[in-house]
Amino acid sequence: MSYGTLAGGYSAVAKLLHWLVAICVLLTIPIAFWMSNTSPGPVQDNLYNLHKSFGVLILTLMLLRTAYRLIAGAPAPDPTLEPWQRAISSIMHTLLYVLLLAMPVVGWTANSAYGASTPFFGLFDLPPIVGKNELLSERLFTLHRWTGWVVATLAAMHIGAALQHHFIHRDGVLRRMLPRSMRGA
Repeated sequence: MSYGTLAGGYSAVAKLLHWLVAICVLLTIPIAFWMSNTSPGPVQDNLYNLHKSFGVLILTLMLLRTAYRLIAGAPAPDPTLEPWQRAISSIMHTLLYVLLLAMPVVGWTANSAYGASTPFFGLFDLPPIVGKNELLSERLFTLHRWTGWVVATLAAMHIGAALQHHFIHRDGVLRRMLPRSMRGA
């Protein structure tokens, strides 16, 4: 069933959640690089807190996005896509959903095991998931870091494919996710 979806495109709610997650991910990636390459001190601490806060926001938005997708469904794939393109698109979207749900949980768990707080923009801290465990935190931070590289790669591929469809194939794939005011672009 496809409640709230437009023929051939995504609903306003699906688009809003997609673009909010995209913005958060595209902000979080450079923040991660910056915090990793900044000397210890207040600036690095603030970058870590900002990174963690965006992680909590991504988790929240992805939980909402997943629930909405399960309830409202999604439109059928663009009819111009070849079967192999539909398969790759499905795999890509599934991987992004799974990783964007798992990655913040791994980061939150790693923070907990390290003994650090997981703040949300200075408004509150999430409670620890596990007790302090240095070895576990090291392993989870490594997993979090490597998953970050995978997410960045998948995001770049996703953006590249959308731009290819829009500018080279000139089909409606990207327009299905654009806000109504940008659909003619």
